[in-house]
Amino acid sequence: MKINSAEFIISNSDVSKCPKDPLPEYAFIGRSNVGKSSLINMLTNHKNLAKTSGKPGKTQLINHFKINSNWFLVDLPGYGYARVSKKTKEVFQKFITDYFEKREQLVCAFVLIDIRLEAQKIDLEFINYLGEIEVPFCIIFTKADKVSKTKIDSHIAAYRKALLANNWEEMPQHFVTSSLESTGRDQVLSFIDDVNDEMFKGNTL
Repeated sequence: MKINSAEFIISNSDVSKCPKDPLPEYAFIGRSNVGKSSLINMLTNHKNLAKTSGKPGKTQLINHFKINSNWFLVDLPGYGYARVSKKTKEVFQKFITDYFEKREQLVCAFVLIDIRLEAQKIDLEFINYLGEIEVPFCIIFTKADKVSKTKIDSHIAAYRKALLANNWEEMPQHFVTSSLESTGRDQVLSFIDDVNDEMFKGNTL
């Protein structure tokens, strides 16, 4: 996929105010400091796209970017996600879950995980949450330039082991990326391109 245009559309904290366009959406989410802005800028080939919408606090909003006029990249707040009761959820946690549970245009989420770290409970909990609500998703391991190939393989194996132990049938589709070296860019964009082709072919939106 060639990115010809990438345009910031809107930021908000209310799912009902998200764009009404019947276009497929791909949501990017991960823990704070996972390298999400850098990844988005690398994928879209725009150095400051993920920050150009930025007044203070916008990293705690749902940010919509229209790509090539035919799909949305959705930048979601970094989670300090925990499986807490509805009564104790913080506001940003609630609109994150509202987005995943109510947004009909969402066709795939990308869960970003820092490959430098061993399997984190908070990431596994969020992956399991998406599985429970049956939201299609892939995992994007970030910052691959910071560690050896051996460590990358061992950390991915640790996630696979943890998920299989939690009744997953197989490791979810995943990509290994480096924003610095543009590693994984073609693979992620090709995946989005293929899903879009199926969506538009079936005209399901």
